[in-house]
Amino acid sequence: MLIYDQPIDRAKPEAGRAATAAPAGFSVLDLTRLLWQRRVAIASAALISACVAVAIGKSLTPKYTASTQLYVDPRELQLVDRELTPRAQDTSGLAMVVESQARVITSNNVLLQVIRDTHLEKDPEFGGGDSSGILGSLLGLVGVELRPTAEQQKQIQMGALEALNRHINVKKTDRTFIVDIDVWSYEPAKAAMLANAISKAYLAESKQSQAAAARRATTDLSGRLKELQERLRNAENTLAVYKAQNNFVGTQDTLISDQQLSASNQRLAAARALTLDAQAKLDQIEASRKVSADAGAIPEALQSQTIANLRAQYAEARKRQAELHGELGPRHPALRQMEQQVQDLRRAINEEVERFAQSAKNDLIRARDYEASLGKALETQKRQSVQMSQASVRLRELERDVEASRDVYQSFLKRSRETEEQESLNTSNARIIGEATVPQRRTFPPAMGLLAMIGFVFGWLAASGWFIALNQLMPGTNPVRPREKVPAETPKEPPGPAAEKQPPAAQPAVSLIEKPLIARLQETDVMRTIGGILATDSTTDVTRLGWPTLRAGFPLMTVLNAMREMRAALARRAGRETPPVMAVIGAGVDQDRSIAALNIALAAARDGAKVLLIDADPKERALSAKVSHLARSEPSRFGWLSIGAKAARAIPTANGISILPAVNATDAKACDAIRKAIAQARSTGGYDLVILDGPAMPWSPADRKLLDIAEGLVAILPVYLDINDSMDDIIAALGGAERKLVGVVLSEVNPTAVSLQRDKEYA
Repeated sequence: MLIYDQPIDRAKPEAGRAATAAPAGFSVLDLTRLLWQRRVAIASAALISACVAVAIGKSLTPKYTASTQLYVDPRELQLVDRELTPRAQDTSGLAMVVESQARVITSNNVLLQVIRDTHLEKDPEFGGGDSSGILGSLLGLVGVELRPTAEQQKQIQMGALEALNRHINVKKTDRTFIVDIDVWSYEPAKAAMLANAISKAYLAESKQSQAAAARRATTDLSGRLKELQERLRNAENTLAVYKAQNNFVGTQDTLISDQQLSASNQRLAAARALTLDAQAKLDQIEASRKVSADAGAIPEALQSQTIANLRAQYAEARKRQAELHGELGPRHPALRQMEQQVQDLRRAINEEVERFAQSAKNDLIRARDYEASLGKALETQKRQSVQMSQASVRLRELERDVEASRDVYQSFLKRSRETEEQESLNTSNARIIGEATVPQRRTFPPAMGLLAMIGFVFGWLAASGWFIALNQLMPGTNPVRPREKVPAETPKEPPGPAAEKQPPAAQPAVSLIEKPLIARLQETDVMRTIGGILATDSTTDVTRLGWPTLRAGFPLMTVLNAMREMRAALARRAGRETPPVMAVIGAGVDQDRSIAALNIALAAARDGAKVLLIDADPKERALSAKVSHLARSEPSRFGWLSIGAKAARAIPTANGISILPAVNATDAKACDAIRKAIAQARSTGGYDLVILDGPAMPWSPADRKLLDIAEGLVAILPVYLDINDSMDDIIAALGGAERKLVGVVLSEVNPTAVSLQRDKEYA
């Protein structure tokens, strides 16, 4: 057997135990008989007590409670680099900050601001009113108003503060930063107004406290700035005087003496290089003169234009001499004259080279003199630098003092400017996440039905206790009837082995089918709307038919996942050629089955499937009653699919569902029309899923034909019925078709009308 819940096992008294009773004393049976004898009086007392409780409840002034929610995040907004208060990082520290803020909400500063904003000192509920009495009323008639003194006004505010404290309850939700502010009042609008006023006053107080802290910090820092500025000025003056006394003149980075010493070193190095260059030049000239036959082969000589001209003339003269030597005799005057000219040119070249050598000697002497003078100046500057280094010890000490004073002054100046700007910044991360609304139900006294029940139970217990005590104290006045003797029963034969093997006649047959998928449609999964709210100028919305429908925006609900698994099992049975057909059946009220069928279709449509929902219950027509008026009023909206010639065509909706109402005909004709509509939907291929709402039990032969068409069945079991018995009835009615069950939906949605069955267990 398929067990879908844990039914309540009623204790059935055994036959032998009923005959056994207490031999003497006041037994439970005697007590029951006593209360049964006085049932009229006990019932009357209970009814009177219930009436008294209702009367007391009516006489009490109702109280209404409004709540507002604050999100108090201790991690404040970091608008500047450095905050005035440190930030708590550990969990315990954050929780303490939130609890402290919850206490701040009920502080006197916040509540007094609420009193001033809402003028509660004039509200009679909070101790206000006309304190001047009759005299004030008479003077008010003639236009004279008596104003209370400052002391009286303060007393009135303190009274209103004490009364307001009694009307407030601030609580913090565990492990969250949410703070709830509950305010009760005898007027619902006043309760909501006070709750919102307290939350706004708290936010204003938080902002003012931060601004006041920043203002105090700015004042303290500004007071220290003058002293720090004077200290920096004195340190800078002392440093300047010391530099002037010790000739510490220079740029910010180096002194002039250090710069001169560095420059002298560079010039001395350059002078030494010039000396070496001049010496090398002279040595080269001397060596060239000694080893070279041609005096003009010196590099410096080759660069001279004069020597170049002389060498050209010398070469031309030598050429002419060679020509004359071949033409004339060795004593010819022309040849001798040419030889004399060659010697003169050689002598001129040597004299020019000698001048180059002399110039190199002069350059060497000048370079050595310049190097010597630079060395003497450098020694003098070194002695001065040593003296300056000894004096710079005190200089560096004064400079460190100036730098320290400057750093402290700049730090205080920057922090003072930051705190001054922070006065106008609101770094609090507290905000209102739920404003209080006007409560529609009172919180005290309880509902009249509950008061009547409490009074009835109290009156019943009081009257029962009175009669029991009276019977115990005065047994003669209220005797208990003696117990009637139970006639002896014919002893039965003990059950033998043959009897144990026979099953009881009322025991149901055990079903061997596999347990299908189970989905729970809970009240938290659906939303309710007022029936009949449908736009006349737009497509129909199934969530506004007045039935409870699945909430939008929750794709991970358990019921949606279970319905997806049911559709997957149905698709595996049907294949991919044609859209599968699912029949929704149930043993409860037809409206519960229709509501579940609509939600199954809505779940499939939200997953992207195009669904055709057909009302297959021509008797009750619960689904058709919701949409049939649309077919008559707006025929232009209907689709191409229809049932019969005279029936309304399929009604498209804004949710991806097309609804086909039931046809007004007999069961056989209605069944044939539905079968034709299914065949038409399958032939065109315009739908991904076809859902049949019904048929309702008990099923006729025509209804069974519809069940044969369906590839899968889904049973709807309302939890206010005995779901095990209902499931057994469905399986018994299905006969051999119970193999088509792909799912069971336990509907926990509160029905609009419930008809209880006798001798049934209800979950």
